[in-house]
Amino acid sequence: MLSPSSHLAILILLLSVSLAASASYDENFVQCLSFYSDKAAPFYALIYTPKNVSFSNILESSAQNLRYLVPSAPKPEFIFTPLSDSHVQVAVTCSKKLGIHLRIRSGGHDYEGLSYVSEVEAPFMILDLSKLRAIDVDIKDNSAWIQAGATIGEVYYRIYEKSSVHGFPAGLCTSLGVGGHITGGAYGSMMRKYGLGADNVVDAKLVDANGQILDREAMGEDLFWAIRGGGGASFGILLWWKIKLVPVPETVTVFTVTRSLEQDATKILHRWQEVAPAIDEDLFIRVIIQPATVGNKTGRTITTSYNAQFLGGAERLLQVMKESFPELGLTRKDLLETSWIKSVLYIAGYPNGTPPEVLLQGKSTFKNYFKAKSDFVREAIPETGLEGLWQRLLEEDSPLMIWNPYGGMMSKFSESDIPFPHRNGTLYKIQYLSLWQDGDKNATKHIDWIRKLYNYMTPYVSKFPREAYVNYRDLDLGMNKKNSTSYIQATSWGNMYFKDNFNRLVKVKTKVDPDNVFRHEQSIPPLPVSGMKLQDMKSKTLE
Repeated sequence: MLSPSSHLAILILLLSVSLAASASYDENFVQCLSFYSDKAAPFYALIYTPKNVSFSNILESSAQNLRYLVPSAPKPEFIFTPLSDSHVQVAVTCSKKLGIHLRIRSGGHDYEGLSYVSEVEAPFMILDLSKLRAIDVDIKDNSAWIQAGATIGEVYYRIYEKSSVHGFPAGLCTSLGVGGHITGGAYGSMMRKYGLGADNVVDAKLVDANGQILDREAMGEDLFWAIRGGGGASFGILLWWKIKLVPVPETVTVFTVTRSLEQDATKILHRWQEVAPAIDEDLFIRVIIQPATVGNKTGRTITTSYNAQFLGGAERLLQVMKESFPELGLTRKDLLETSWIKSVLYIAGYPNGTPPEVLLQGKSTFKNYFKAKSDFVREAIPETGLEGLWQRLLEEDSPLMIWNPYGGMMSKFSESDIPFPHRNGTLYKIQYLSLWQDGDKNATKHIDWIRKLYNYMTPYVSKFPREAYVNYRDLDLGMNKKNSTSYIQATSWGNMYFKDNFNRLVKVKTKVDPDNVFRHEQSIPPLPVSGMKLQDMKSKTLE
């Protein structure tokens, strides 16, 4: 009689012959899924190919940057929408068996479309986690287990459902998928009070390169460190996060006050740079900067909108502002007292009176053709620098800048506590955007403009390295080459995103995914199998 291992070997051989004879990747994939799954499942119903009527709808459902949905953009062979953790396990196994490259999408917000487009490898498939969105909130334990396909807005709602005095410090955009959002850090309006979303993760479950599900204990502290801020889709596929809930007051106050150039916007913003990172940590005041028309005139000016959330009541906020930032001229009629969940809606841009249930829709309110960049500022930009910035913003059709203050709790974490290194000494982060609606037609013009603006800002931002935020993905910083990830090449963006943490991320990657199963245009590279040590590689980058 044949031994069990001999039976398995024969089955695998038969599967290989069967797959080789099959007509298409999706058919081979279904056969493979069925072979490796314990239970029969309607896998064909979970797979969408270009022949499916629903293919385009599924592909475009959560994709945020329309630049990567144009006809010329590479398309996947198929999209797989798993219904369980075990489906994700076998998807990893089968993508390896079939030699089809895997892209992982939770919320579709990758700024360069890396969760649904592969510019460097073909054929590829999309593993879309949108059907894995369970949320289990445990108020007694001050925690919640959240599945990677849920949006952060759904997480906020499910917390609010259980308690009006609990929250979670993560994204301002409520349609972000938590799988990718937290892997990059996850900042939001409570970051100055409680830190990042990634700072408040206590456990996780992921599928590794061998198709195994690992929790924090099983993966070890090095890998658990890496996935909390080291960027998505380099170490495995996130299935679940266990997050720590934080206390929020019954009353939260919000405001938006806009000042134009004609209303001393330059002087007020110059002062904001000094105040916002040092002010009471219950207060988060970001600035949204963009051109606007002046009344009925044809000319344009620059407006600076101070968009804020305060964890407390209006009277205390007025006192804080009077003492620290009187230049803004805030008055009681500017303020809206509300609940924490309604402050989430306000900061996300929903109209007043929008019911919190809108968060359960999980839909992006922002779909544009755009190019984005980021910077971190450590010294206040002088007024002359701001004036030069205004000139350049007025040259572009639809530019947008968002300045997010740091300080508070963000300065109390060390740069190496998690891979996200932008901590003490950071005054604020800049997000640059150029938006347009005419597809590929004038894309080059807008992209050239934002690159020139980025060059202009060089003297005013962080240096050695010039820091960047990994969740504002920017392929201008460098890319892996086709079918290869090089440590030396990757340092160009790795040091900007992670500073000295990049080298530790490389060591973790080399240990947990030496064959580079999880890779994309800016994934963390493993060291070569030849065994060259990291120190040797570092010395080569200095030659």
